[in-house]
Amino acid sequence: MTIIGADKPGLVDSLSEIVVQNGGNWLESRMAHLGGHFAGIVRVDVPEGNRESLMEAMRALESAGLTVVARTDSADETSVPDRPATLEVVGNDRPGIVRHLSHALAAHRVNVEELTTECYSAPMSGEMLFRARALLRIPEGSNLQKIRTDLENLAQELMVDLSLEEPADELAKS
Repeated sequence: MTIIGADKPGLVDSLSEIVVQNGGNWLESRMAHLGGHFAGIVRVDVPEGNRESLMEAMRALESAGLTVVARTDSADETSVPDRPATLEVVGNDRPGIVRHLSHALAAHRVNVEELTTECYSAPMSGEMLFRARALLRIPEGSNLQKIRTDLENLAQELMVDLSLEEPADELAKS
């Protein structure tokens, strides 16, 4: 489910109560407060017979200003073998950084699993800096060194600092 709306205290409590009332189990979620709004992605497991009841209760939240979009997981969904990596970028802010990075990653069929970005004032100069941290899934068989080289070349063009790292246990397998 995706839930979007004005943020207010007790919102997550309301969501979790609806899940429990319908015999569900909260499996995983990502939630954030941005600019006074709440955005959340929640994955729950609920008995087949309770799905419609759960959805009715979630739709009732729309009267409180929330938009809820839900879909059922498909048993056909299969994952492609991949390995995790972390990308970090810091540099002077300018339009297009995310577009350039996402384009370079897509060219290597790298999936962006999570992306957090922010702009903030540099402590000494007051200039606006951009920072991004992404959790990536790199397809098995991909040439990590080629991906790293392409990203480093892009970092030079954008004049940002960039690091691409695999978790230590993944490095031991390489």
